[in-house]
Amino acid sequence: MRLTGIATSNTMEAGLGAIWGEDPRYPRAAGESFGSRVGHVIKMAFLAQNRNGQTMPAFARYAAIAGNNYLSNTWRADSEATLSRATVRVGLGFLGRIAANAWDEFWPDVEQRAFRRSDRDSAASATTYH
Repeated sequence: MRLTGIATSNTMEAGLGAIWGEDPRYPRAAGESFGSRVGHVIKMAFLAQNRNGQTMPAFARYAAIAGNNYLSNTWRADSEATLSRATVRVGLGFLGRIAANAWDEFWPDVEQRAFRRSDRDSAASATTYH
């Protein structure tokens, strides 16, 4: 159920975003302070860049997350197909977007620091055996 919801939401966001000139990709704020980056992660869950690189409200994302979760009421069990449950799912959709943004923001730094030493060690061992 969740997979179909995510696929529907992503398809809606991509389609509407293309029509409205929104770029759904997350632009990193690398080089800024940690607090600024956290703020950027949250802010960009609700904003997108347009074709000119300017920040604007992510109308396609709003329509996709809300539309998908209310539309899914048509195929959900009656106990799950209520307006209040759909509203909770909309909130969870935006929390999921925040989590994805945080991953995109911070994982490259973690990966670089975690694997930098092993790259250096393997390069040193490769030169040792000549």
